[in-house]
Amino acid sequence: MSEENYWVVTASADHALRGKADGIVQANHGKHAPLRLMKPGDGVVIYSPRSVFPDGPPLQAFTLIGRVAEGEPWQHEMGRTLMWRRKVIWQEGKIALIRPLLGDLQVTRGLTSWGMAFRNGLTKLARSDFARIAREMVGGT
Repeated sequence: MSEENYWVVTASADHALRGKADGIVQANHGKHAPLRLMKPGDGVVIYSPRSVFPDGPPLQAFTLIGRVAEGEPWQHEMGRTLMWRRKVIWQEGKIALIRPLLGDLQVTRGLTSWGMAFRNGLTKLARSDFARIAREMVGGT
């Protein structure tokens, strides 16, 4: 079995909640390439800079946490656009504001403009970062 990886997907909280309801994740506005990097068993967390896409109030929090489910990414039609999706088993947990965690996370440590760490829509995390976020959201990994 291959080694687990850990990922942060950047998405507004309203989009994250739709994904939770459907048991899926999309990344980079439905692009395929980011989802191909994820493998079953990988940890995934959603970072939501805003409550509502595109111009809702700032949130700056981790809003969902889970594990990539078995299966491959697939295309789903949304309106007249095809979006790539991947199944995720989301855990019940609380929202975790990022600011109290900034000094604990390798991905943001030492960055003056820490939001830049999440600007690409998909960011690989260290296991220790995922574990720290998980402790805040659900009390463990």
